[in-house]
Formats: sequence, C-alpha cells, structure tokens
Amino acid sequence: MNSELRELPAVELSTLPLILKTVSESGIADQMRLAELILNDLDFFPKLMDVFRICEDLENIDGLHMLFKIVRGIILFNSPQIFEKIFGDELIMDVIGSLEYDPEISCVQHHRGFLKEHVVFKEAIPIKDPHVLSKIHQTYRVGYLKDVVLARVLDEATVANLNSIIHANNAVVVSLLKDDNTFIQELFARLRSPTTSAESKKNLVYFLHEFCSLSKSMQMVQQLRLFRDLMNEGIFDIIADILQSPDKKLVLTGTDILILFLNQDPNLLRSYVPLLGLSVKGMITDFGEDMHCQFLEILRSLLDSYTLSGAQRDNIIETFYDKHLSQLIDVITTSCPDDVLPRSSGKSSGLVERVDNHNGVKPVILSNICELLCFCVLHHPYRIKCNFLLDNVIEKVLTLTRRKEKYLVVAAVRFVRTILSRHDEHLINHFVKNNLLKPIIDAFLSNGDRYNLLNSTILELFEFIRKENLKLLLKYIVDSFWNDLVKFEHLTSIQALKVKYEQCLEQCGAKSTGSTLDPRKRNDERALEKEEEDYFNEDSDEEDTASGSHTQKAQAQSVSPNGVAAGYPSLSPRSGGLVDYEDDDDDDDYRPPPKKQLETPEEDEGTSESLRMKRKLPSKDKEPDLVKKQQLGKHSKPKESVYAALCPTLSHAVLPSTKAATAMHITPLDENKGPVEESHKENDPVISRSSDYNSNSGEENHREKDPAGPKSCSDCLHSTSENGQIIGDDGPLIPPPKSSPEMAVNGS
Repeated sequence: MNSELRELPAVELSTLPLILKTVSESGIADQMRLAELILNDLDFFPKLMDVFRICEDLENIDGLHMLFKIVRGIILFNSPQIFEKIFGDELIMDVIGSLEYDPEISCVQHHRGFLKEHVVFKEAIPIKDPHVLSKIHQTYRVGYLKDVVLARVLDEATVANLNSIIHANNAVVVSLLKDDNTFIQELFARLRSPTTSAESKKNLVYFLHEFCSLSKSMQMVQQLRLFRDLMNEGIFDIIADILQSPDKKLVLTGTDILILFLNQDPNLLRSYVPLLGLSVKGMITDFGEDMHCQFLEILRSLLDSYTLSGAQRDNIIETFYDKHLSQLIDVITTSCPDDVLPRSSGKSSGLVERVDNHNGVKPVILSNICELLCFCVLHHPYRIKCNFLLDNVIEKVLTLTRRKEKYLVVAAVRFVRTILSRHDEHLINHFVKNNLLKPIIDAFLSNGDRYNLLNSTILELFEFIRKENLKLLLKYIVDSFWNDLVKFEHLTSIQALKVKYEQCLEQCGAKSTGSTLDPRKRNDERALEKEEEDYFNEDSDEEDTASGSHTQKAQAQSVSPNGVAAGYPSLSPRSGGLVDYEDDDDDDDYRPPPKKQLETPEEDEGTSESLRMKRKLPSKDKEPDLVKKQQLGKHSKPKESVYAALCPTLSHAVLPSTKAATAMHITPLDENKGPVEESHKENDPVISRSSDYNSNSGEENHREKDPAGPKSCSDCLHSTSENGQIIGDDGPLIPPPKSSPEMAVNGS
C-alpha cells in the first residue's frame, strides 16, 4: 500500500494511527516519497501541531504517544528541507513539546518550561537585527534538541545534519555582527570605559569570547580577516587588562581568547610583546585548575622557533631570556632552598632528604616550568647554552630532585636528558666539571629497587649515555659513583654501562700502546731519513776509526779476493761494478765525452762536500788530519826519487787517485813486504774515506795484482789526463802531466 502512496492521509485525531503506520513502516524509497508529500503539503505541520495541542488539552496520552512517534519518525527522515520548516520560530516550541511524551519514559519531560523559564538570553550589547536574533535562538534550540531531547534516538547522519545547521547559523550570526561597524565600535568602547560596571564588563568579555569562538564556523579567510579587524580595534590591550584582573574566571576567559588567536595566526599575538610577560606571570601564579597549562601553551606558541622569522623572532626570544627566564628559575630555587642540603659536589652520599614545599608553589607550576625549559632547549640551543652556563640553571633545576613529589624528580631528569640530546661538548663538560649528575644518582639510590617511573627514567638516561657513546660522561659516572651503583649491577642497563666503560678503556689503552711501539707513524718522511742517515753514519765512522788505528788489518780487508784494492777512488768516469771481471776488456778503450772534463770536478767536489756535511763529527775529523800531517812529515822524499821509482814499479804498483795525490807519497819497492806506498795509502784516512763512496768506480782502474795482466801506465795516465785536474780534500790543484809516454820512459 505504501509503495502506491499518492497523497497523505488527512491530519485529524482519528487518522493518527494511519499516519503513524505510514511513517513508521515506510522503506527508504517510501521515505523519500513521503518527505516530498510532506513538503508539498504546506498545512501538514500546522495541522499536526493543532492536533498535539488538542490531545494535550484533553490529556489524551495515547494520542500524545502516537504524536511523539510520528514527529520522531519525520525527523529521522533527515531531510534538510523538513528541518528548515519544523525549526522555524512558529513550530519549534510545539515540536519540542510533542517530544516530551516519550512512551518509554514514565514521567513527562518539561523541555519547554526549561527553555522558557531557565534559559535567559543576555544581550551584552543590544542586537537590533531581528534576523540575527532569530538565528541565535534557533541555534540554541536545535542544539538542545540534539543534545537533550533526542540524544538517545538520533543516528549519526541525522546528528551530522543538525550540526551543519548549527554551524551555518553561527557563521551567519558572526558575519552579520562583524559587518555591523556600529556594533563592534560600541563593544570596544564599553570594554575600555572606566564607568562600565564589573558585572557588565564581565558579560562583555564573555560575549567577546563567544564571538571569537563562533568564528570557527566561518571560512578560513573570513576568520583571519575577523581576527585582524579585532586586533586593529585594540583587543590585545583589553586582554592585557583582563589577565591582571583578580577574577580568576575572567582571567581564564582572557587566556581562551589568546589561544584562539594563536590557533589562527600566532604572529598576530607576537606583535604585542607585553603579553609575553603577562603569560610568564600567569604561569607562576596559582589560578586554580586548568590555568597553568593554558599559559604554557601560550608561551610555547610565542617562542616556537619554527614559526618565527626575522626581527620578530629575535625580539621575542631576547625579551624572554633577558627578562623572564630568571623569574621561572627563581620559582624553582625558592621551592627547594639550598640550605636544606649542601650543594651538589663530591662523591655520592647515598639517600637524599626530601623536602616539602616551603613557599606555597604548587607542584604543577614547577612541572610546567620544566616542560617549558625542555621546549626552549630544543628550539633555542644557542641561547640556552649561554644562559644555562652563565646562570647555573642546570644546577638550580636539579634541586627539584629533593622534592617528595616523584613526578617533579622525573621532570628534572627529563630536563637533563633533553640537554644531553643536543650532544653539546660545552654542556657535557659543564656536567662533569660541576658534578651535576650527583643529584640524579642520589635520587636513583634513594628510590632503591622500586620499579616506578623514576627508576625507568634514570635507567633510560644511562642507556642514552651508553648508546650515544658519551665517553666523558661514562668515565665520570663510573669513576665517581660506581661504588654506589655496584649494588644495582644486576640491572641490565647498569651492567651494560660498566661494560661500555671497560671497552672505552681498552680502546684508549690500545691507542696509547700503538703510538709507543711505532712512533714513526707520527713522524714525517724527513725524520725517517734523518734516522737512516744517523744509522749509516755511525757504521762509516766505526770503519774510519778501525782503518786509522789498525793499518795492517784494514789493508788486508780492503783487498778483495780477486786482488783488487778497494781503497782508492776511481779516476775513470765510467760506472763499474764492485768486481772487475776478466771479460770486461772492452771497457779499457772507453773514452768519456769531452763535456765530462768540466762536470767531473764539480761533481766530485759536490759529492765530497755533501759527504762532509753529513758527517758532523768534529772529534773524528781532527784525528785523520793529525795522522795525515804525521805521515807527510815522516815519508816525504825528494821529487827525483819519486819519479825514479815510478818506472820499475809501473807494472805492479797502483797509480794513486789524482784527487788524493797531495796526501800520498810513493817510496821504493820493498821486495819482502810489497810496495811501501800501499801501507801509506791505507794509513791515510782521506783515501779510506773516499773509498767508502767511490768504490763502485775505483776498483777497475786500480788493480794491484791482476792475473789477466795490469793496465799499462800510459792508459792510466791518459785516463787521468782525460779527467782534468781534480780538487783534493786538503791539497792544492795538481795539473795533469804534459806527456804521459815520455814520463813513463824517462822517469823524471
């Protein structure tokens, strides 16, 4: 029957059962059709409300129960057009009256009496626009219907629609009032007027708060425009006066207005710097419940570094740290006087005496101060480091560990944990230098084995120090407090802390050992070369000393197994090996290029100079000079005898190097002992010294006893003349002979 519904039944007392059946038994499609029929019938709701009044006059309870179900069913259709009709000023009260007769409730509800008698509409400023007044009343009644009358029966979709009506009405009311310039000007004029009574001013503040709160229903752009207009009207000056009022409820209303501004645009509030000091003052003042958290939220928003920028940020932060931070710290120090316990220094002494509140500061205020300080550590690390180190703020906050309230001790530990999370070396050194962890260790020892929030917070601090490998704090804790912490070694965190400490010690020990065993890792290359030079110079000096003091022994050692005398420098420019092999006959005819005549003296001179510079042994240099002078004086012979003895010994004797010619004298041949000249040459330390560095090229041209046959004297002399004149160590320049073959034949 309902699916074929063409029109509504006539609205009469006798047709109420048919109307109820039509409304309650209709499906979704039938509900849409029925809602359309109700909207098209303009007289349906007025006639239905007339029947309600008749039943109420006749006290027809059955009819009233049916009317309750009919109206409830129509509301559950959730049609905005129907809501617009029934929530009008003409029908709203009768609709609410029909919903007073719920058959599931034994007694009758009196909603209309409450709305008429107990609900009082206060106008802080008379509103002259009737449309605004109508929307205000309708909004309140719809809200009452939703929250009180039908709170048990409404579904979510219907509640959402009713909320939409309320928000739309609020937006209309605020927009109309905002656009009324005379209304806003009159509002602020009354708030500033000194003649306004306290009661009237309180109502104005409440109205201003509600007016700002209702702006949430507006669009974001309109909200921002409204708050800027209010700021230009001077709302912050009014709120500053409100925050200084002795009425705590009025102060609470003022903070609510500030939070609304902060949620909309914090920069609007930051432009009024005096509010910063008022918020700090309100934070440390006892206003009862729910006040300190609001001031904390305001200060957080004002000091938030992520939303601050430019000069505004510098101004706010500088003002807070220069003028107001000390006020918060003083509240902490006065709540725990220093004369109760000695200052935190020295070794841990075990249990800590707990103190009560001496100056009447509520614990929640101290907790909020710690919360704000942690916020500042995270947002202003550089300012915090400066202020904390200069004013001993950390030590003052740690006095909270003496309080009996466990959550205040936890707040102090969390404050320290927040500071350490910055990994700032200066602050860590400050902790160690001033023994600032002692109050926390004392609180841990005083807590004992109790498994509570304090225990967990301190153990988490130890875990953080261990995981972040803060070696300075590790060493400080274990070295200073391990005798007290050892009783808690069964705890994993304490045990891990000690293990980490030992690992750090092992690493430090390994590094120091490595640096001791291998110091060359720290030396540069020049230092390494210097050590090698000293090593080889010492060996050479030993050989020089041995050759100077033991002539015969040195002579025997200087001759190689093949009979080559290694004690003389080479006159040949070619580079030879250590041993002159028999098959190297091709080298005998080798002649160096002419340019060597000029290069050889310079090279030899430079070589001798560099060798002389490397040997910085004055005591050993004097000894060879003395021996050389003695030899010169003892073995000097006439020039004729020297050249006379040259020819018979050319095939056996070794021609001396021209470089050391002035230090060498040839004597007649001794048949038994060999040439005397060899003995003199071996005793000459100059020759021995030269042989140390020129042995590679000197052995091939100076052979004393070669089985393959010695070189001819002419070859040797020719080689000498090729080299040009050579500067000796101590002697003058010796010119080369004019005619080598003639000297070989004629002797002198």
